[in-house]
Amino acid sequence: MIAIDTNIIVRYAVKDDKRQAEAAIRFLKHTPCLLLPTVVLEAVWVLSSKKGYALPRETVIERIQHIAGLPNVTVLEASALSFALTCYASGMDFADALHLGLSGSCSGFATLDQKMWLCAERMGQAERVFLLPIIENIENLEQ
Repeated sequence: MIAIDTNIIVRYAVKDDKRQAEAAIRFLKHTPCLLLPTVVLEAVWVLSSKKGYALPRETVIERIQHIAGLPNVTVLEASALSFALTCYASGMDFADALHLGLSGSCSGFATLDQKMWLCAERMGQAERVFLLPIIENIENLEQ
């Protein structure tokens, strides 16, 4: 089994370079591959970012799910990735969603990111996200 890089995922997903897309398609069709969470994280950023391909969230999810479901592709942390894609579909930032998914064996995920907590709350996952309180008066901390 060979772990695959983001560029293979992107070429397969967007097919903007015919030769590279054909190489990616052939490779994924004929080679047992491992899809790493970090590669998916980067691929989602490239596919969805304005600096990348600016694809709609639904399209990004569809293409990642398609690649993850190919017969020769094994997904490392598949349940965490599935959870992250579900959270991403509900509006959470994908990186935050993946962090939350990968923290599944922990008692929770601590953050200072109120937007992440609000997304988690909206999705019924607020009990898994610990939003750290911000102390307005720092002198109180020293006492």
